[in-house]
Amino acid sequence: MDDKQIIRLFFERSEQAITELSQKYGDLCMKIARSILNDHQDAEECVNDAYLGAWNSIPPQSPDPLRAYICRIVRNRSLKKLRANTAIKRGSQFEVSLSELEDCIPDNSMDEQLSISELSAQINAFLAVLPKDDRLMFVKRYWFSESISELADAFGITENNVSVRLSRIRGKLHQYLDRKEANI
Repeated sequence: MDDKQIIRLFFERSEQAITELSQKYGDLCMKIARSILNDHQDAEECVNDAYLGAWNSIPPQSPDPLRAYICRIVRNRSLKKLRANTAIKRGSQFEVSLSELEDCIPDNSMDEQLSISELSAQINAFLAVLPKDDRLMFVKRYWFSESISELADAFGITENNVSVRLSRIRGKLHQYLDRKEANI
């Protein structure tokens, strides 16, 4: 079933919408949640919460694309759950990928010079000028929290090559944000 048909089911308030959404994007949603939370039960809970969130927001929302919409909900729910856990589980793929990005963001940009939305816009502008493979690799690593080995398999290169490319992309991002910050 295509996305428009699923959205139509949501607008009709048919419970079949959740079933179809789960069949089409359930595996992807679970992968995102598990990579952030590193716990199957927590991931399952977040995915189910995301389905409820979709149910409650469609209508009035009519997301296009539906895939990005449900992935964003799952990711946000998973991040909220990660923060809520009193003992953050060490070794989460998400924590590892976030720690890689820490050095890219200038220290004072998170204070008052840049709001989160401005930082997001700058990162999006940076990604827009990257070659397609670098952009995909960056998004898969830092949005979908894919592991280095998963990226190596997906791009048909070695894990070392993935690590080097990501390091170079982070270096370029750091330089880009430094230049932008200097112009503020």
